Amino acid sequence: MNPSTTEEPVPEVIMTVAVALVVFRLHEIHSLKDKRRIVKSLVEKSRSRFNVSVAEVADQDAHWQASIGIAAIGNDGRVLNSLLDRIIDFMDALGLAELVSREVELINVSY
Repeated sequence: MNPSTTEEPVPEVIMTVAVALVVFRLHEIHSLKDKRRIVKSLVEKSRSRFNVSVAEVADQDAHWQASIGIAAIGNDGRVLNSLLDRIIDFMDALGLAELVSREVELINVSY
């Protein structure tokens, strides 16, 4: 008897979650109040221009550094990757802080 081989169906990617962590160095900032003003500007301008989720996610007590998370969801990873690149470039171009690092990850969700 030949063992029957059943192929499992290939999971279909139904959505992609794109996340980014962007770290900025804040120069000439000496208080958390000054930092909050800059972070608020980066977050609100990015949120309104690109309609994505943006928030300060770490380093809240460090007045010299800001870590900002960005999240978007869609069905095309290439489009989402390009979107995150544009958002990060936009934040950098505002000139409010020095871009230190950027990390982008795409998470495919399938069933």
